[in-house]
Amino acid sequence: MRKILVTGATGNVGSRMVHKLRECGVPVRAFVRDADKAEGMLDEDVELAIGDFGEPGSMQAALDGVDGVFLACSNQPQQVEYEDRVIDAAEEAGVRRIVKLSALGAEIGSPVAFWDWHARIENHLRASDVPFVILRPTFSMANLLASAEAVRYTGKLFAPVGDAGIAMIHPQDVAAVASVVLVEDGHEGKTYTLTGPEAITFGQVAGHLWVTVGREIEYLNVPDEAALHSMVEQGLPEFVAGQIVTVFGFLRGGAQERTTDTVRALTGRDPGGFAEFASEHARLFAPSTLQREDSEKA
Repeated sequence: MRKILVTGATGNVGSRMVHKLRECGVPVRAFVRDADKAEGMLDEDVELAIGDFGEPGSMQAALDGVDGVFLACSNQPQQVEYEDRVIDAAEEAGVRRIVKLSALGAEIGSPVAFWDWHARIENHLRASDVPFVILRPTFSMANLLASAEAVRYTGKLFAPVGDAGIAMIHPQDVAAVASVVLVEDGHEGKTYTLTGPEAITFGQVAGHLWVTVGREIEYLNVPDEAALHSMVEQGLPEFVAGQIVTVFGFLRGGAQERTTDTVRALTGRDPGGFAEFASEHARLFAPSTLQREDSEKA
């Protein structure tokens, strides 16, 4: 590949993917909105394409001279429009391969709007003339970072997920797989389900965080209504909060408890477990020095 365009290049998967590709000597162009943020996160030799999914001209310019595209857009009402537009522009530009970051559960008509959107984009990609690979990862460990502040200040992890096992995945493993299928032949037209090494409960997540930060952390299963209210109070739009609660409902039903060996088969190594992720992000979950001292005095 002459060059790969990574969209969502400052995201949890995209940023790791940029680093992975550069380690392999693959030229990368990162599509970003915030140049300052990108320069602080990405290697100096990474070419930046400043633009926005909502600006067709910036995307067309970013696609000039690239052979492969990693397609990842945040969940938002315009997601289908934005990603379909990238697919059409990539087809016109003669791109040789698109790797689409989707989600396990993608299905048209799904009660989870995010999964419905992913399915519609997948269908548009399949109908195009661009060779493609679709990645459907399970619940990302990075989603737990949204709970870091609550854990840091209260010592509690709240979620409406019961004791369901979830084969959650480290974003590094998604990035590793995406890098492989972008540069290797033989994956065109395939859809891969990506999972972590085991199904773990939120109670076990709290246990790993407890060990990592050296402070008791308790998991509290909360009703859907309480979770929704809390997320809205924290500033999430009610629609988004409602969708997240719906996802948790599927997880409670065991929708993502099964594991696959896809990460190992494609990368040659086992996927990372949550203990590894917790260790990498311990500072985000740990109380400040003052809070820790007050806790010890109490």
